[in-house]
Amino acid sequence: MATRLEGAPQAAPAGRSELQDLARRHLWMHFTRMSAYADHEIPMIVRGDGCYVYDEHGKRYLDGLSALFCVNAGHGRAELGEAAAQQAKELGFYTNWTFAHPRSVELAAKVAELAPGDLNRVFFTSGGSEAVESALKLARQYHKLRGEQLRYKVIARRTAYHGTTFGCLMATGITAIRSAYEPLPMGGCHVANTNRYRAPEGQDPLWPAEEIEQRILFEGPETVACVILEPVQNSGGCFTPPDGYFQRVREICDKYGVLLISDEVICSWGRLGYYWGAERYDYLPDLITTAKGITSAYAPMGAVIASDRVAEPFMEDRRMFSHGITFGGHPVSAAVALRNIQIFEDEDLCGRVRRYEPEFKAMLDRLAELPIVGDVRGAGYFWALELVKDKETKETFPLEEREELLRGFLSAELYRRGLICRADDRGEPVIQLSPPLIAGPEQFEEIESVLGSVLTEAWERVVRH
Repeated sequence: MATRLEGAPQAAPAGRSELQDLARRHLWMHFTRMSAYADHEIPMIVRGDGCYVYDEHGKRYLDGLSALFCVNAGHGRAELGEAAAQQAKELGFYTNWTFAHPRSVELAAKVAELAPGDLNRVFFTSGGSEAVESALKLARQYHKLRGEQLRYKVIARRTAYHGTTFGCLMATGITAIRSAYEPLPMGGCHVANTNRYRAPEGQDPLWPAEEIEQRILFEGPETVACVILEPVQNSGGCFTPPDGYFQRVREICDKYGVLLISDEVICSWGRLGYYWGAERYDYLPDLITTAKGITSAYAPMGAVIASDRVAEPFMEDRRMFSHGITFGGHPVSAAVALRNIQIFEDEDLCGRVRRYEPEFKAMLDRLAELPIVGDVRGAGYFWALELVKDKETKETFPLEEREELLRGFLSAELYRRGLICRADDRGEPVIQLSPPLIAGPEQFEEIESVLGSVLTEAWERVVRH
């Protein structure tokens, strides 16, 4: 425990808030280089309204990332807070271990109603990594209950992000995130993603799907439990599937008795213009993982949605899914999720995304005319711009120039000019945009204005200097 002298809040230096000093002393932020704020303010968001958030100084920002791909219904929805308060008065918490409570039952039924095919069983978690972890465990136990004891391997795609718990890291295909925690649990196998911008010329578009079959055969089909894929791969910059990709993957999984997990922690709840990314790309997985937009992030919640076929072995005799999370199906979170889904239905937020997607893409296509933008890709309200040194050759930026471009200039400058989005290089350098589903032409115009000027300046500073 810190001594009083070390731990007690000190008076903030002139011009710096007490919150800033407390954050520096006590808050450990996620995926953050803490040293970066030694001489700079920590971005302190204090309020949200619609597509916008405000910092502690009252400055307004367009939230072009929906906080982290998750505030789908927009900020400042009082009705979601009211749903939480009402539920807390009635029943603040009870567990789903052995017991049920009305809100988790109602939410499970509603999610099953909206889910595709026979995905009718809903196992709640506290968030996305827990949903993926639960799905991977479920896949392993499913095969064991059916007498296939050797099936433990998971096939995922290179550069894909599936969460940060130890089981999830087995599937996550980003070396920098995995390496600090190795050795990881055994069983993670990785294949090509669907980055068509950097695919060899003339390559069959379905080659990444065929590689899944080759990897299953290489590992031995009797050892592979599942394949986990995002409908649109986030990490690397919104890789969309070629036509027929998921249909071919479904055929391969069926051929070898492998479960197909659709990781929709980001891609569900309207992000791609439908409740489910699987719906947009017309395939039926065995399991769906979801989180984020299920409550529009007003309360923590995630879930695994299982098909009747996958759930069946767990419903027999004295069997059970040997897994649980204290706050899975939390009454307050479930109440918020139910009210959030009602907003989706009342305002047709999925239809709104489909209606405005062409305008959003047209705006991004105009930005693609800039010399620093090599590719525009994505779907719905989930897009990326890949940044290049040379459009003709697709030459990318070396490590030091990436550092200068993304973290030395773009991230801070975009924020300074009032736009929150993601400048990232888990893969090639990209700018990602994922605004609230209530965004429209006014916000697209604002994004274009800020991004256009900042990317032009970035080109002059980093490439032409």
